[in-house]
Amino acid sequence: MFDGINLRKYDLKLVIMTLTIAVIGIFAIGSAQESLQTKQMAGVIAGGVAMIVISFFNYSFLLKMNWLMYIANLGLLLAVYFLGDDSHGAQRWFEIGSLRFQPSETSKILLILFFAQFIMKYREKLNTFKVITACVVLIVIPWSLIIIQPDLSTSILLIVVFCMIMFAAGLQYRIVFGILGVLVPAFLVVIYLVMTDKLPFVQSYQLDRINAWRYPEEYANSEAMQSLNSVMAIGSGQVEGKGYKNNEFTSVKNGDFISEAQTDFIFAVIGEEFGFRGSVVVIVLLTLISLECLSVARKAKDLAGTIIAAGMGVLIAFQSFINIGVATFLLPNTGLPLPFVSYGLTSLMSLFAGMGFVINVRMQSRDSLAEE
Repeated sequence: MFDGINLRKYDLKLVIMTLTIAVIGIFAIGSAQESLQTKQMAGVIAGGVAMIVISFFNYSFLLKMNWLMYIANLGLLLAVYFLGDDSHGAQRWFEIGSLRFQPSETSKILLILFFAQFIMKYREKLNTFKVITACVVLIVIPWSLIIIQPDLSTSILLIVVFCMIMFAAGLQYRIVFGILGVLVPAFLVVIYLVMTDKLPFVQSYQLDRINAWRYPEEYANSEAMQSLNSVMAIGSGQVEGKGYKNNEFTSVKNGDFISEAQTDFIFAVIGEEFGFRGSVVVIVLLTLISLECLSVARKAKDLAGTIIAAGMGVLIAFQSFINIGVATFLLPNTGLPLPFVSYGLTSLMSLFAGMGFVINVRMQSRDSLAEE
C-alpha cells in the first residue's frame, strides 16, 4: 500500500499553493457571508489533512477498487435524483444536518480515478472501436444522471475532463481529428437548439441565463442583474481594492447586489476588496496549480498516474475559467464554484482529495524511482 514512495519528491510547492488559495477563500467567504467562515475554515483543515493522508497511499493499490468507485458514484447520483433536496429548481444535494453534500462534485474525482485504472488496463487496445465505445458508454451513464438534476455546467465540465483523459491516454491523432470533425458541427447544432429552446433537458431558467448573456440590456433588471453587478464590483476595486470587509456605502457587496456571493460570485468579492492585484494573485495561483498537475502528469511512472494528474489539472483550469468567466460576464451564469475558493465543503474536500492523489503520483514518478 505504501511501496514505491519517495519522500524526497514530496510536492511541497503544490501543497503550499493549494493551501494558500484555500486560505484566500476563507478570507473572501468571511467577507461575503461571515457566518460561513468557520465552516469553510474547518473544511480547509479537514481537506488539508485528507490531502496529506491520501498522498501517502499508493494510488496503484487504491485504483484496484475502481469499479467500486464507479458503482458508488452511480449509487450516489441515483440516490440524489430520488431522495435529494430540491432547491432553485435543481435536485443536486443531500441535506445532512446543517451540511449539504453534492454527489456531482465527488463524481468528478471518482470518474478520473476510475478511468485512470480502466484505460491503464486496456491501454494496448485504447485506439480500437470496442474500447473507445466502452469508455463513451461508461462516461455517458453518470453524465446523464448529472444533466437531469439538472446540472448543465457540471455535465459540460465532465465532458471536457473526459476528452482530456482520452487525449492524455494516447488516443491517436487521426481518431482525435475524426471525433472533432463530428463534435464541432454537433456542438454548433446543440448551441442552435439551445438558443431556440428545442432541447428537452435545457430548463427555462437556463435559457433565460443564456439570453441574459446575449442581450444584457433586456435582462438588466432580472437574470443579467447579478452578472452586471459582479462586473461593476470587480471594476470598482480598481488596482488596490476597497479593502477587506470595508464599510464603503458604494460597495456592491455591502449593498447586497450580488446574491450567493460566497459561491458562484466569490471572484467579484475578491476583485472589489483586493482589486486587480488580488484578482491576479488568485488567477496566477490557480494557473500554477494546474500547470504543476500537468508537469506531474508528464513524469508519472505509468499511464494511470498520467491520467490522474492531467485530469486534475484540466479540472481545476477549466472550472476556474468558467467561474471567473461568469463573474466577469464573459460567459453565461452557470453555477460552478471557483476551485478551493468558493464556499462548498463537498467541492473543497473532493479537490483536496484529488490533490492528494496528484502528490502521490509525483512521489512515484519516473525520476523518483530512478533515484531509489
